[in-house]
Amino acid sequence: MPWTQNYSALRGSLLLTALVVALPIVFLFWALAVKRMKGHLAGPLTLLLTIVISVAVYHMPVKAALSASLLGMVTGLFPIGWIILTAVFLFNLTVESGQFEVIKASISSLSPDRRVQALLIAFSFSAFMEGVAGQGAPVAVAAAMLIGLGFPALPAAVICLVANTPPVPFGPVGVPTLMMSTVTGIPGTVMARAVGYDMALFALGIPFFMVWVMVGFRRALEVLPAALVAGASYAAASFAVSTWFGPELPAITASIVSLLALVVFLKFWQPASVWTFPEEGRAAEVRRHSAAEVLRAWSPFIILMVIMGLWGTPFFKKWVAGHNLFVMVKEWPGLHGLVLKGAPIVAKPAVYGANYKWDYFAAPGTAMFLAAVLSTFVLRLSPATSLRVLRRTFRQLRFALVTLASVIGLGFLANYSGMSFTLGLAFAVLTGMAFPVFSPVIGLVGVFLTGSVTSSAALFGKLQQVTAMHLGLNPVLTTSANLFGGVMGKLISPQSIAVACAAVGLVGQETDIFRRTLKYSLILLCIVIAVVLVQAFVLPWILPVAPAAS
Repeated sequence: MPWTQNYSALRGSLLLTALVVALPIVFLFWALAVKRMKGHLAGPLTLLLTIVISVAVYHMPVKAALSASLLGMVTGLFPIGWIILTAVFLFNLTVESGQFEVIKASISSLSPDRRVQALLIAFSFSAFMEGVAGQGAPVAVAAAMLIGLGFPALPAAVICLVANTPPVPFGPVGVPTLMMSTVTGIPGTVMARAVGYDMALFALGIPFFMVWVMVGFRRALEVLPAALVAGASYAAASFAVSTWFGPELPAITASIVSLLALVVFLKFWQPASVWTFPEEGRAAEVRRHSAAEVLRAWSPFIILMVIMGLWGTPFFKKWVAGHNLFVMVKEWPGLHGLVLKGAPIVAKPAVYGANYKWDYFAAPGTAMFLAAVLSTFVLRLSPATSLRVLRRTFRQLRFALVTLASVIGLGFLANYSGMSFTLGLAFAVLTGMAFPVFSPVIGLVGVFLTGSVTSSAALFGKLQQVTAMHLGLNPVLTTSANLFGGVMGKLISPQSIAVACAAVGLVGQETDIFRRTLKYSLILLCIVIAVVLVQAFVLPWILPVAPAAS
């Protein structure tokens, strides 16, 4: 017999029910922020607690609760985990071949001015790393590069955290935006357009803001032309790609455009005076490489862009659709047909369908894997070496994949149990039309807890959607605001700060960096809230509209 969701299951009280079913979120906060529990432990424990609450509070059938969790975990691993694994594999191949050192040197040799080097590495190149790898690699690699050039450790860590904001919703290979699409049912292309507006606007100012943080306003003005070139070229490319091609390539394409634009600009312009840190050490000598060497080093990522471009063409999509290259479970066992949505989400009880589909051949992760395989020939790596790198990559990510699967399993269970709807309805009652102010704050809190914009989308995406629908707002506004605000949480996330500290040798000084980045995070969050309010009440037509998910 089907089970009907009841959003006011405890004594008929919506707010009391919301208070109790919010316990998993509170537990996750306590586990990560207070107990500093590892994500691969906190995630499964939170999922287990959510299963218990779903059964005890909502009286959800145990079989359906377990099945919903499993559906979420499988969805988390394929396609999301597959994208992350293959992206990091491609990056690790370039490191193994030694070509990543050429990439670093090709960037570092363009200007002796530390402000310009920060624009090249902390902004443009870090954005590229976010697009192809994510998982902390952008901040870690960019900060280590700056240290190698002679930057002091603390400024290197702080400016890399500040600069690594515009590409985050689109890296690696669009995973955070794709996750929001998966959780809410809003098409990925629609989410990409909405987030693309936000992040293009932000990219215009972040390069200058980063330099301002680094040297102060007056010294930052001296490199304003370079900051504008870096930001405007990134913003234009990101906006165009996210608008016309979807969420997979904006960060990769825009970062390369930004790098190339800045490189060309520096051929004709340099700051009037070279600025360096008074206390910095001796800069490491940078070896210059030939154009052919640089082209070969960048070739894996050029291959990736070509393949991803092919994957996005209508011809390729039509060809894949005609050959049934996907895995499909039309009626997920133990769940499909067993859960009914209730009032006021629907006028009368309606089946909450459950199915699973993985377009394994057309998946971005498969394109990444093909690029990695082709790159082994260009990089002259043997099959044995490539397999060893793949095994190492899996070991490197195994705990992250466990965390990802458990958090997304939690998100799916929250949807099928009715928890997301209860919390969304409660937010609608408590905040009313002021909810757009809270949407980015919720995203920031999610990233602070989990260290991941992807996980924040899985946790709170449905809540944002349901709340917006019951307030008569565009759900695309609030779901994109969750991603937009979540980016600012990266500056203060314990995981992000730990990565930065490890990269620059400041382990044990995480509090110092947190105190520095907190104020910048709050400043940027206020700007985000202002933008979201304009989109909600002044220019609502600027965002695309998608039909409500089923």
